[in-house]
Amino acid sequence: MATAEQSPNASDLTETPRGETPRYVCIHGHFYQPPRENPWLETVEVQDSAAPYHDWNDRITAECYAPNGASRITDKENKIVRIMNNYSWISFNFGPTLLSWLNDFAPRTYRMILDADRSSSEHNGGHGSAMAQVYNHIIMPLANERDARTQIRWGISDFEHRFGRKPEGMWLAETAASRAVLDLMAEEGILFTILAPNQCARVRPLQDAIDPAEPESSLEGTPWTETPGASVDTRHPYRVELDEGRSIAVFFYNGPNSRAIAFEGLLNSGVDFGKRLVSGFGDGSKVVDGQPALSNVATDGESYGHHHRHGEMALSYAIHWLEDEQQIQLINYAAFLAKYPPCWEAEIVDDTSWSCAHGVERWRSNCGCNSGRPGWNQEWRTPLRVGLDQLRDATIPLAEKLSKKLFKDLWAARDAYISVILDRSRPNIDAFFDTHATHELSQAERITALELMELERHAQLMYTSCGWFFDEVSGIETVQVIAYAARVLQLAARLFGKPGEVLEAGFLDILTTATSNLPEIGNGAEVYKRFVTGMKIGLEEVGAHYAISSIFRSYPEQGELFCYNVRRQSHQVFSSGRGRVALGAAWIDSRITEETEEICFAVLHLGDQNLSAAVKRYDSSDPAQVQAFETFCRDVAAAMRRANLPEVIRLIDQLFGGMDYSLLSLFADEQHRILQAILTQTVAEMEDSLSKIYEDHASLLDFLTDCGMAPPPALEVVANYAIGSMLRRAIESENFEPDHVLALAHRASAEHIFLNAHELGYAAGQRMKRAMVQLEAAASGEEPASKALTEALVIAETFRQLPFEMNFWQAQNIWNDLLRRSDRSYWTDEWWEAFRQLGEAMNIRVDQLVTEEEVSVF
Repeated sequence: MATAEQSPNASDLTETPRGETPRYVCIHGHFYQPPRENPWLETVEVQDSAAPYHDWNDRITAECYAPNGASRITDKENKIVRIMNNYSWISFNFGPTLLSWLNDFAPRTYRMILDADRSSSEHNGGHGSAMAQVYNHIIMPLANERDARTQIRWGISDFEHRFGRKPEGMWLAETAASRAVLDLMAEEGILFTILAPNQCARVRPLQDAIDPAEPESSLEGTPWTETPGASVDTRHPYRVELDEGRSIAVFFYNGPNSRAIAFEGLLNSGVDFGKRLVSGFGDGSKVVDGQPALSNVATDGESYGHHHRHGEMALSYAIHWLEDEQQIQLINYAAFLAKYPPCWEAEIVDDTSWSCAHGVERWRSNCGCNSGRPGWNQEWRTPLRVGLDQLRDATIPLAEKLSKKLFKDLWAARDAYISVILDRSRPNIDAFFDTHATHELSQAERITALELMELERHAQLMYTSCGWFFDEVSGIETVQVIAYAARVLQLAARLFGKPGEVLEAGFLDILTTATSNLPEIGNGAEVYKRFVTGMKIGLEEVGAHYAISSIFRSYPEQGELFCYNVRRQSHQVFSSGRGRVALGAAWIDSRITEETEEICFAVLHLGDQNLSAAVKRYDSSDPAQVQAFETFCRDVAAAMRRANLPEVIRLIDQLFGGMDYSLLSLFADEQHRILQAILTQTVAEMEDSLSKIYEDHASLLDFLTDCGMAPPPALEVVANYAIGSMLRRAIESENFEPDHVLALAHRASAEHIFLNAHELGYAAGQRMKRAMVQLEAAASGEEPASKALTEALVIAETFRQLPFEMNFWQAQNIWNDLLRRSDRSYWTDEWWEAFRQLGEAMNIRVDQLVTEEEVSVF
């Protein structure tokens, strides 16, 4: 774990002594996860493989993205002496689809990222450290020109929307590049990108960089130097000349040093990390071809915390060590390029990347690059690529034909559709149509136009590179891209009629040749049928989800359900014993495509998981349908009063024709939530029973302990479970009683009770976070929030006495945020003393984290 006495702030930047040539280090982190949203719900559903977290975005945020926004440097006693935002000191890019998720589900982390770009701009001469990225991580040399251009334009627009400025650099997925791709980027105003050293073909001095005192002949025909085996000098940028007078700058990262970060355990020590970066200057020279030297590395950002635990702390300490102890300046690529334009020209090797030794074959063939499962092959990659290409190409003429009556220019509209993806409000969609529609569209035409744009969006998403990267066609990433293709197929059938309907059969025929490494899976077509077909939904299925979940939760009259709006017309619940019936009607409409449907429903719940539901279309403007449904509701109510459940079932069958839905029809998250609620009640009853058994025999257990005699296994199990559950409840209680918590912990120790330290540590961390959130909210008011501060201090000091490790990371961040607030006018000496004690109780070395200048304001 990295340690230090302090780390750099913006004011700590060391000026290079006069007369000395500066040395610069640039560390680039590529932060990216594939889009994981269910294409029909526009949300990431629970992923069991990421447990105990909800999904992989959630897990990696906790392990990497959030920690890098508030990274710790600790002393030898593991006390925190500095909390710093690593993003402010490195170069970085975040995938746009990942940033969208962070904005919605991890807003504090999202703000840290945006704040870091602004902060880095302040200490890098107006050049922020954030780079754009091609939108959804397509392998650009394998895309057609139209898709590649859309990826660049969407990536730029997304960046401008989030960071409030134009991007100077752009990250290419897997650094996969070709001269044509670089030209498209330059045409869109991108100034530079980052490539692997093996992607450089040859280099030569730029004509305008040659000493003008040299003979005229030296300016002509400057010879190229080949760069075999990644031998390019990575200590300065290069210019790549392109078409029509365009050019783009390229930074080739230091390959050996980057590999050491990712794969050789370099992040086990911040000092070793820093020393390895210093080695990037080569023979010690500070000057390369008359310019200051740049040591630069590029890795997956997930290396810093997810792939390497506490890797973010090693990064923080390396930054401190380089700046404060070695007087080496951290810089980003944009700032270095502005200070020191390229003096050398380069040509790249077309169709190459940083993660495939065979160019870009990893994303279209069984090239041998894989995760190393013995006996497996990736022959499935080719038919998957072929199937998607044929699907894309088949939809193009159909889309162009349909678009003529809707859009002035289909492809211009698609490029501009990113504005709608970023803001799906009605006024913004209206503005989109005002610009791109051929005329004022009717509501039916709007739905068609939006569905066409969604087809085009998913035709981009289905090429996300992760679908080919790993070893198996049934892997989670490959299933995701096949699901995007399924959404394209569904929309094509809806939009194009028979020509669109036949596309699915052809796509599945190709997927049958995508052979799985798992005999029980078979091939890609089986993957489609087993894992994707069930994901396909329409508005009726959304209505069924609403109907079933409404019996377990209260929905507002108008509300949101994933990417749908629900407007309730009626809802009644009748109970009889354990049986319940919910009846109602509602409007369901999509915020994505504006399609809408009215439904009526009936749900019969007989307790636990025993539930059946019926849903059908409904027209509240048809008096006959209204009368029939009202009569049905009265008859069901009467049957429930008589506890005549068979009659209820008969009435539902008569109106709806059967009950086709069950708890299995719920979308994954709600299914988990409802089952958890059922289990929670059952477990609570068990805990109460076990606690009573324990209390009835506690004195006997105490006597056995005094006698040195082991309790019988049955009593031991009961004691372990009862004490553990009572301690967890005491920790989680809003009415926190420190004496009760400590008494239970003492009893557990005295009776040699086995405690689930991981579960209890997590519960304590969450309870401490809640206390700090309450303090933060109270501190935002006019009063000094002394009560909330006292409560937080009591909880923290109680928890530090417990015999297990707990994660105070989020609570510590809130403490640090409160410390850095500009408005602290009401903070008295008494407040500061209690606040200081709170920090110490949460393992913060306050006297080092807080400077003398900061203390003086209290």
